[in-house]
Amino acid sequence: VEGDLADLAPCDAVLLAMPMQSLAGFLAAEGGLLLDRALIACCKGLDLTTLEGPAEVIAAAGARGELAVLTGPSFAADIARGLPTALTLACAGPGAEALQARLSTPALRLYRTADVIGAELGGAMKNVIAIAAGVVIGAGLGDSARAALVTRGYAEMLRLAEAMGARAETLAGLSGLGDLILTCTSAQSRNFAHGLALGAGKAPPAATVEGVATARAAVRLGLSKGVELPVAAMVARLVQGEIGVAEAVKALMTRPLKEE
Repeated sequence: VEGDLADLAPCDAVLLAMPMQSLAGFLAAEGGLLLDRALIACCKGLDLTTLEGPAEVIAAAGARGELAVLTGPSFAADIARGLPTALTLACAGPGAEALQARLSTPALRLYRTADVIGAELGGAMKNVIAIAAGVVIGAGLGDSARAALVTRGYAEMLRLAEAMGARAETLAGLSGLGDLILTCTSAQSRNFAHGLALGAGKAPPAATVEGVATARAAVRLGLSKGVELPVAAMVARLVQGEIGVAEAVKALMTRPLKEE
């Protein structure tokens, strides 16, 4: 871990661990030192300005090396303690296998996919659904309601990903369903904790919560692709204070009846 980019000069692969909404600005200001080597994004979300995922943002900055996204069900504290973890390394380039081997450890097992868009959208959208799941529990609506919410949220993830050209099986893997399960069931999740506070009528804890901006970006992306995202839309309105919890629940529960 380095705070001085000059120290990274000998490195041929660098992991970019920063909030999604900071990525483009960082690369514009500092990226010149890094763009000629392999860059692995560790952020999960959609850029509010471009509606792009991290790999696209890095590519747009002029990256000339291998591009990859490291994503999946993991808490930083668990990885730091050396607890067993499995992640997805999304990379469409020829160096994917080499990166997979270099980044894997005895406690960190990486699965490889070339479906970068699917992996990115799984990591982005699960944060939005996690906020909604936290709201459900914080408001005292029960575990049954959370299970229904997470299931319907997963359906939204699938619809948007497939509309973007991703593969459904990617969303069924670690970067989609796996991360969704973790983030929607643990108070360690910053997104879940944010929703938990909102549902309980309390001030959310101060933390980076990727799902707040991603909810807004996802709704705009869905509109551009003709994909309806009712859960994401409710989250976007909730986090901006445009709607209360009771109103959001009513809006979702009174939607027209349909086939699953």
